[in-house]
Amino acid sequence: MIKLIEKVTTNEAADGAVVLSISSREKSRLKVTLVDGRDAGIFLARGDSLQHGDKLRSECGVLVEVRAANESLSRAVCDTENLFARACYHLGNRHVPLQIGDRVVYFLHDHVLDDMLRGFGIKVDHIDAPFNPEAGAYGGHGHSHSGHDHSHADHTHGHSHDATNESKTSPV
Repeated sequence: MIKLIEKVTTNEAADGAVVLSISSREKSRLKVTLVDGRDAGIFLARGDSLQHGDKLRSECGVLVEVRAANESLSRAVCDTENLFARACYHLGNRHVPLQIGDRVVYFLHDHVLDDMLRGFGIKVDHIDAPFNPEAGAYGGHGHSHSGHDHSHADHTHGHSHDATNESKTSPV
């Protein structure tokens, strides 16, 4: 098994590739199979998430490129900057990881969030595509709301939403 132990910045050609979902790219310890069928393990520092195009080096010098897997995404296309800002605000308020484009925002498919955005007059459709969300203020990970109640008032995050306390909150 190839033991991938560090993320590196290099222009070297990779010796292999691994295709990972966003949830897998947020894990620091993970058993994987490379595109060519070789078994590998990812052993990175905790909290170090991977992005599409990152490269990992093994203890024996093998270089592996990370590729984002196709995932079921919602694509919200906004006709105006105002609708775009509203979409980002409401999705961000729910701590939804977002991939942001020019008046378009992508997130892991969630029918409740789709319906909320449609209620604002935003066009929402579904696509299968690689998901590359913004890293966030601390470069950490997000979490999905699928599979549980979407009432934000009942959702405990362990931190304050008061702007004066945000800078005091340490990333988990």
